[in-house]
Amino acid sequence: MDAVTTRGERRMTRMKVALLQLETDLAEPREARLTRVVDLVRAEQGADLVVLPELWLTGYFAFDEYASTAEPLEGPTTRALGAAARAAGVHLLGGSIVEASGGSLHNTVVLLDPAGRLVHSQRKVHVFGYESREAQLLTGATQVAAYRSDALGITLGTATCYDLRFPEVFRILVDQGAEIMVLPAAWPDARAEHWRLLTRARAVEDQCFVLACNGAGVQAGARLAGQSAVVGPTGDLVASAGSGEQVLEAEIEVAEVHRVRADFPALRDRRFRVDPVPRRCQ
Repeated sequence: MDAVTTRGERRMTRMKVALLQLETDLAEPREARLTRVVDLVRAEQGADLVVLPELWLTGYFAFDEYASTAEPLEGPTTRALGAAARAAGVHLLGGSIVEASGGSLHNTVVLLDPAGRLVHSQRKVHVFGYESREAQLLTGATQVAAYRSDALGITLGTATCYDLRFPEVFRILVDQGAEIMVLPAAWPDARAEHWRLLTRARAVEDQCFVLACNGAGVQAGARLAGQSAVVGPTGDLVASAGSGEQVLEAEIEVAEVHRVRADFPALRDRRFRVDPVPRRCQ
């Protein structure tokens, strides 16, 4: 980690990120998978931010398991991830969990700090209905919020998988100061070209880093694309993964976001803002 101090706050200059592109084999016992992933996180000492994919523990396509494996936000999975973050001394974007809250289920991203504390969560906004039961089983969020990390001196925005297709989510996060967008996903291989295109598009149009961590392998007959990526604020591919389970590591220069936005001030020239719509568009 390379940082300078500004006005009592640590401001990152270079940041090491690690995206754990995990294969979720639904035949693997849940506890064995949790132990394996915790060990992988613990091995990432020296990283500033570690990212896991969407629903890596339950399995995105294990729809019949959603209700039985759902947990409160600060349940056993989040606690185990917090212990791993503390052991490694990293910020950990723990992918997403099936969160049980108030009689509803949500696909929820959790962020742990190096002390193992849950410091931020974000429910998936756009639950997927095409050839998927997610929209039948889970409730989407109606708002998004960026997270300011004083420890890192950066502002993170988080979204999940299908949210990638909706640029307004990212624009709201940019308006809240986001410099880095983190996207856990279980994106299928059948639409891998869309994944490559849209991760770069979100980076270019919002002049930010995109850390897109996808799953790998086959779940319930559906092959995930892998191809996790770190994309820079001009759309350059900083690092990319293959199709199998892999740890993708990269160093990014956070100040590049501000240089790009100053040199080519497209965001400043916007004429319209984005507000959440609390209903489906007709």
